[in-house]
Amino acid sequence: MNVASLVLDRARSEPDAPAIHHPVGRKGGKVLYASATNRALDRDSDWIARGLESVGVVRGVRTALMVRPSLEFFALMLALFKVGAIPVLVDPGIGVRRLGRCLDEAEPEAFIGVPLAQAARIALGWGRRTLRTTVTVSRRWLWGGTTLDELRERGRSDEPYAVATTRDEDEAAILFTSGSTGPPKGVVYSHANFAAQVEAIRALGRIEHGEIDLPTFPPFALFDPALGMTAVIPDMDPTRPGEVDPRRIIDAAEEFRATNLFGSPALLDTVGRYGVENGV
Repeated sequence: MNVASLVLDRARSEPDAPAIHHPVGRKGGKVLYASATNRALDRDSDWIARGLESVGVVRGVRTALMVRPSLEFFALMLALFKVGAIPVLVDPGIGVRRLGRCLDEAEPEAFIGVPLAQAARIALGWGRRTLRTTVTVSRRWLWGGTTLDELRERGRSDEPYAVATTRDEDEAAILFTSGSTGPPKGVVYSHANFAAQVEAIRALGRIEHGEIDLPTFPPFALFDPALGMTAVIPDMDPTRPGEVDPRRIIDAAEEFRATNLFGSPALLDTVGRYGVENGV
């Protein structure tokens, strides 16, 4: 079972339902959001998956992903699952030295990141021993490789992408712990792990189909499409949850009538105290 199938079931049964609302700017102090349907997310990830294959990111390739919470983050994760590659996620908030050690430990063969991440990779030598493919999300500068837009163009097609067949025990992703209680540790997730966690979260949270989630920790947002929920990505720096502007969290929750919020204790403390002080 490929974990992508959990997302695709909803994409194909409810193609016009919103998959994600994401911030695209601000105007007059108000955060502006754009939306993508399940159909749009499925199609975009299909194009990206074909493009990834064209540059050698295929089944079993460990791929470091350093992209801010966004529509691109969701589409890239789904595309990597579709091709059977293995996303490697490290919290950038742990600091550049720790981050470099995590990448050395994970030994990624591909690196997908925003320009700032690519510049840091070059300057600090991240993954120098193992990397052979780079993709920049946005404009490419002096570091070579290709861009996400170029991948989309290479993979553009009206035909559905044939999702890679995987076994339950196959590696699906490597997620590093936050490092708050010691050195960050890379946790290997199998496709069966993800499927079991989705069902456990659904039961524990009594989550019903069609709910709206406000995930302030990006990796947790990956569960939303599989749970049949719409994700609302808040306007915040996920590496500094304790410094969040609580008004933006509350405004997003109210605008989209969120039924669930997932966040760290530091974020919930900040938002909760603001709510008490302002009667929200």
